[in-house]
Amino acid sequence: MKRLNLYPKLFLSYLVVILISLTSVGVFSYWSSSNELDQIVEKQLAQVVGNAAHHTDLYIRSYERSMVSLLSSNDVKRFIDLPEGENGYPYYELRKLIKELIIEPAFARNPEISNIYMISFHNNAMYFYNDSVGGSFNKLEAQQQLEFLKANTDPSGSLSVLNYSIVTGQPNISLVRQIRGLSSTEPRGILVVELRAAELSELWKGIDLGENGYFFISDENGKYVYHPETERTATKLPEEIRSQVLEAGSHAFTAILDGKPQMFMSKRSTYGDWRLVVAMSVAELRKPSDTIRTTTIVVGCFTLGIALWIAFRFGRSITGPIRLLRGAMRQTEQGNWVQIPLPEHRDEVTELMSRYNLMVTRLSELINQVYQAELSDQKSQMERQKAELQSLQLQINPHFLYNTLETIVCYAVIRDSKEIYEIVKALAYMLRYSVQTNLEEITVTNELKHVMFYLVVLKHRIGREFDIDVRIHPDYLLYNMVRLTLQPLIENAFQHAFADGVEDYHYIRIDAGEDEDKFWVSVEDNGLGINEARLEELREKLHTNQLADKEKDAATGIGGIGMVNVHRRIQMVFGEQYGLQIESQVDKGTKLIMVMPTLARGN
Repeated sequence: MKRLNLYPKLFLSYLVVILISLTSVGVFSYWSSSNELDQIVEKQLAQVVGNAAHHTDLYIRSYERSMVSLLSSNDVKRFIDLPEGENGYPYYELRKLIKELIIEPAFARNPEISNIYMISFHNNAMYFYNDSVGGSFNKLEAQQQLEFLKANTDPSGSLSVLNYSIVTGQPNISLVRQIRGLSSTEPRGILVVELRAAELSELWKGIDLGENGYFFISDENGKYVYHPETERTATKLPEEIRSQVLEAGSHAFTAILDGKPQMFMSKRSTYGDWRLVVAMSVAELRKPSDTIRTTTIVVGCFTLGIALWIAFRFGRSITGPIRLLRGAMRQTEQGNWVQIPLPEHRDEVTELMSRYNLMVTRLSELINQVYQAELSDQKSQMERQKAELQSLQLQINPHFLYNTLETIVCYAVIRDSKEIYEIVKALAYMLRYSVQTNLEEITVTNELKHVMFYLVVLKHRIGREFDIDVRIHPDYLLYNMVRLTLQPLIENAFQHAFADGVEDYHYIRIDAGEDEDKFWVSVEDNGLGINEARLEELREKLHTNQLADKEKDAATGIGGIGMVNVHRRIQMVFGEQYGLQIESQVDKGTKLIMVMPTLARGN
């Protein structure tokens, strides 16, 4: 492409930009719209399953309430209390009363009830069928039914919903609970109301699941409780979806069933540990996304064609005048100062041609201006060098200050002034130690020596001796730390911890140690301490690395070298994971801990 002329370059550049733009917009639009549609579909399926589960629970709860008349009936309780093997007049009298007063009205109000039966723990049983021919059961069969129902119900009397029926070949749902008699507060029997599972489909007729969508119910064992295809009822779910249906959470999943990809949403019902499942065809769900993709491709191709035609016309309108300008410049190279005729329209290229004509007529003047500009630039460079020299001459030489302090020491010796000698000697060391620029490669010993000279000066400032309790083990004296970090913390203690004056019971303790791969040096006092509000403010400054400002120098240290300054310089040398920590209690004292890596001298 480097050897191509301007017109092919422009055309290819336009083509690349157009293709990238259209592809990016199309892919992004399709991707974002597909994701939005997937989320909408999943929410829709979740709402459908939620509504179905809600209506199903309400449906079962209504029958749970209808069982109250059976539970509260004295005739039912008397039947439960009948002695074992009772099949005489008391049994038939109670059967007649229960049937006429309770069962037949219940069948009339609820035609979807298939049968009602009750079995006492004394092996007495009554069976009532609603418009269906039911079988009779001997004592052994009744005993087996009782054992199964008793094992799958709660003795507290709560309702259990089972995928179980005593009617062979009829998909029923059993509402089962243990009941009491008149003679005891403990359960003495089982009451069962069987509902036709097909009646559940009436609850979901208003749900629109598309042309191939459907709804089914699975029990906890992975068997169909209800399916639109009645021949699948009571059969096991296909292996492709069984585990996912039983273990599915709040999100939909996709599986291939009967050779077609389908999306499933499963939710657990309150009763019976069922799974209510909605299934929809993935092809139907993806149809809006496919339509968007097709539309994007068609519109993109149409737009690409128009854009290429515009690029062709636009490129020619630019390259034509440029070719004319190129020919004139070749004439100029040969010494022919040719003026280019300007076209009638005005644009940037025409402006370029006009500037070219102006350049030709003023070429000599421009050369002269360039020469003058070079002379001016040399003059400016000389003036900058002169200013830098003057700036260097105005800088203070630290050695002059050292020599001056040494002169004062000599005068103090001559005058026999021990106090002046001590102060000046300590200041000279502290000044020499402070102006060094390297931050690290300073040992704990160096910092302690600097603190010692500071205490010499402090003794004359406060008018009394003050000994610092140094508890640092000798093994740590050659460990590296940052220059000028220990003395500011000592001075901070004198300014703030002992703000009311130094007393005999006051102390400052310096200690050091190691925790795993970290080395720490602490400065502890028993002064005034810091209140909670101020302590949180200081910790926030350490967290945000805010150096002390002019208004708050007194709160953080002297000369702008306070606790936050020490914290930040430790981080600048060793990293953001190190720094200063503060512990304090009012009237009990403050402990400042510098945390650094474990670096012994020579490591």
